[in-house]
Formats: sequence, C-alpha cells, structure tokens
Amino acid sequence: MVKSEMAKPLLGDESSSSAASCVLSCGDTIGILGTGDFARSLATRLLYSGFKIVVGSRNPQRNAALFPADAEVTYQEEAVKRAQLLFVAIFREHYSTLSALSDALSGKTLVDVSNNLEINVNSESNAEYLAALFPQCTVVKAFNVVSAWALQAGPKDGNNQVLICSDSPDARSRIASVGRSMGFLPVDMGALCASREVENIPLRLLPLWRMPCALALGLFIFFYLYNFVRSVLHPYLVENRNVFYKMPLELMNVTLPCVAYILLSLVYAPGILAALYQLHNGTKYKRFPGWLDEWMVHRKQMGLASFFLAALHAVYSLCLPMRRSARYQILNDAVKQVKNNVTSSWVEEEAWRMEIYISLGIMALGILALLAVASVPSVGNSLNWKEFTFIQSKLGFAALVVGTLHTLTFGWKRAFDWSRYKFYLPPTFTLTLVLPFIIILARIVFLLPCVNTKLMKIRRGWEKDKCVTFTVPGDASTEGSSNV
Repeated sequence: MVKSEMAKPLLGDESSSSAASCVLSCGDTIGILGTGDFARSLATRLLYSGFKIVVGSRNPQRNAALFPADAEVTYQEEAVKRAQLLFVAIFREHYSTLSALSDALSGKTLVDVSNNLEINVNSESNAEYLAALFPQCTVVKAFNVVSAWALQAGPKDGNNQVLICSDSPDARSRIASVGRSMGFLPVDMGALCASREVENIPLRLLPLWRMPCALALGLFIFFYLYNFVRSVLHPYLVENRNVFYKMPLELMNVTLPCVAYILLSLVYAPGILAALYQLHNGTKYKRFPGWLDEWMVHRKQMGLASFFLAALHAVYSLCLPMRRSARYQILNDAVKQVKNNVTSSWVEEEAWRMEIYISLGIMALGILALLAVASVPSVGNSLNWKEFTFIQSKLGFAALVVGTLHTLTFGWKRAFDWSRYKFYLPPTFTLTLVLPFIIILARIVFLLPCVNTKLMKIRRGWEKDKCVTFTVPGDASTEGSSNV
C-alpha cells in the first residue's frame, strides 16, 4: 500500500478529495443551537477538546451562567453567522422556530442530536424532518446515542461510539473528526435514511435481555409451582400439616438453583445443536435456522442471568439458619433426642455429603463469577481471542460439570427413594439433571477422534462431496483440483 494512502481517513470516500480540507481541527468554531442539559454537556466536552464554542439562545442573558466561562452565549442569529457547523440541540417540535434563520443557515452543516419519546412515533426521522425544513443545509444525524453524562465524564468503555449518518460523505467525515477529537469512536452508518434506526437505538430497553428474562421468568414460575405442589400442597392435603411458611424463603431457595442450572445448560445447548447441524449437512456454509441464530445471540445474557440467580441462591442459603422456623426445628429435634435417650445424632455419610455438596457449590459459583467478570466489556477487551474463548467455553463448561456434581451430591440416593415422589412427581433435582446430562454426554462424544476430526475439517472449510480447486503460488504446472 502506498504510504500516502495510509494517511487517508477511514470515513469518507476516495472521490471526495476535498474531504480533508473540510475536517475541523482544534481551535475552529462550532455552534450549538439550544441551552438544555445536553447542549451544556456538549459545549463542555467540545471546549475540553480544544474547539471554540458559540451557543445560540433566544435569551442569552438568562442562560449564559449555565455554560462554562469559555463558551460564548449569544443570540441564535449571531451563532449561526459565526459557525459553519452547528449542533441542533432542540426538540423536534421546536425545529420550526429556526425558520426565520433559513437564509443564514444556507450552506451550513446541521448536526441533529435529538431523540423521540417512543419508537417510530413519526413516519420520518427527526433528522429527515430537519433536512426537509432546510433543504439548503447539509444535515447529519450524530451523538444521539451518547448521553449527557457520557459527554461530561468522557467516553468510557462500551459507551464510546458515535453513530453518524448523512447523505454527504464530506459531512460524515467532518463529524467523525469532531467525534475523534472528543475521544469517541465514530461509526459510519451511511445515508441519512439510516437515522430512523439510529434514533430508535436509545429507546430500546435492554433488547438483548427480553428473551433471557422471559425464559428465566417462565422457568422460575414452573419450578416454583412444581416445588409448591411437592413441598407445601402435598403435606397439607395428605398429612394435614401446614408448611406454607416455606413459601417466602425455602421454596425460593430451592427454585433459584434450578433456574440457574437450566439457564447455564441452555448457554451451551446451541453449540451442540450447531455442531450436529454442521455434521449433518457436511458444510459450514449453510446458514443455521433463524431460531438457532437468535438463541446463540442471547447466550451471554443467559449466562449472566444464571450467575445472578446462583448468587441469590447462595445468599438465600446463608440465611436459612437465621430463620425462626429453623431454630424451632433444632429445638424440636433436640427434645426428641433427649426423650429417645440418644447421645449422638452424628451421621458420617450425611456429614461428608453436605461438606462436598457445599464445596462444589462454592466452586461452581466462583467459576460463574469469573465468566461474568470476563463478560464486562473493559475486561473482555483486554483479553485476546484464545483467552476469551478459553474462559467462556472451557471454564463455562467446567462450571456446568461442577454444577452437575453439586446437584448429584445434593440428590445422593433420594432419586431411588419412593417416599420422595410426592403425588408421583419425581424430586426437582432429577428434572434439572436431564438437559445438562445430555449436553455433557454430547460434548464427550464430540471429543472422540472420529467425530472431532470431521467437525474440525468442516469448520476449516471442508465440504461433503465437494472438490476444492487451488493453485500453488509460483508454480503454474501444479495447478489443478484436489479433494480436501
């Protein structure tokens, strides 16, 4: 590559030779129309980045004290005359108030930073509406996904992207240079029509969490009701014992690990299904079904939800001995022991089982905590790809195995005790073990050389019943085709 080409900006196109001359540098004047919270934060960040700021206000005397001393607050007409680049930091319904400045705005670049209160509330985006009002101006949509807090504090980790779209490549390049000067990472989103999607981004409430949260809630309701029938309703109807006091704490503590365990299993289930799909088709170039793609996208959120529920389970478990009902039970057992003249109630097997059970639970929670920390953007960005995949794949699967051992130690012989089958329903832990056992067995099968070798060949480009044509560099006589 020619050295001069290395100096070209990433944003912008080759045909726009004048783009470099349009890029703003520190010391240039930038205008801001508006005096709200975002306008004040934007002015502060631009000043820190070395730009001169002129703020256009309908009442500069009242609003001047709200801005830094180095920012010049004047009337809108004066601000428009002083700057070629203007940030429009006012609401959509106030765009029409700028109509009187139409002539002065001609040829200027307007950066729309506004957002709506609801998704797709209008047929056109705010930026498109602004462009229609002022066709003689170049309109850019940018900085709407950046909060006023991020502008004040500076870009932090995952909150450092500035999405930019405009019909003018020169204008996109110009705003990108301003964003880089402010410490943000500009992302070119293309033409102005993309502003419809860009304006919807800040209005979405945790879009990647909806499916995992709905799944966790559904699993929680199922297991809670299942445990309620077995542990509360059965004693009440069959033994005439009132144990409804277990609902707030004990039933919660039994339900939470079930949901966490199943969610962790569901994190690694799509990888198994994807491998089976590739082995069946004999290629990696056939797309997965839509539902499988969607499932794989949400694995991180399901893993974090699993860690959250497992942490709650640990807290609930620590609180179990603090219950008044637990104290009553200890006293009742002590009285029975005295009446029966029992000098020691020590059971060696039970003591060992509980020690191992608790130890395995702590280990599983610790590994899940490591996975959660590695999912934080600042931590994940510091890891190379091999380190990240080792933590998320190898250690994640280790967490599933340790969790399975934790569950098996808890169940011990109870699965073979008929008295544990309330209303003919098996103990809860036996239900939770089904999916993890399938996943663990599938992973073991995939480690077999005959299966693993074929799967690795497919993931490196091999296709069933296909011929790959290749050319050896520098030797035309070796050209030909070969089966890989």
